[in-house]
Amino acid sequence: MPEPITRRGFLLAAVQEHGRPVSTALAEQLLAASPWPTARRNTTRKTLRGLAREGRLTAVDVDGRRLYHPTTQHTGDR
Repeated sequence: MPEPITRRGFLLAAVQEHGRPVSTALAEQLLAASPWPTARRNTTRKTLRGLAREGRLTAVDVDGRRLYHPTTQHTGDR
């Protein structure tokens, strides 16, 4: 049985697919195409912060704005 996708999982996959840093506004647009199209700014911010706490995204402040970068995972030897 396939594992059900969560809002957090969907957003992480969307950010990784996007491949570039995302702001809260861009992440909100990415969630608009999800099973949770009514998720707004505060929900999106909480989801992004949660992913950053888990180490799945890296948060960086640039010009007073917070951007989230996909975390790269290395496997095997360096």
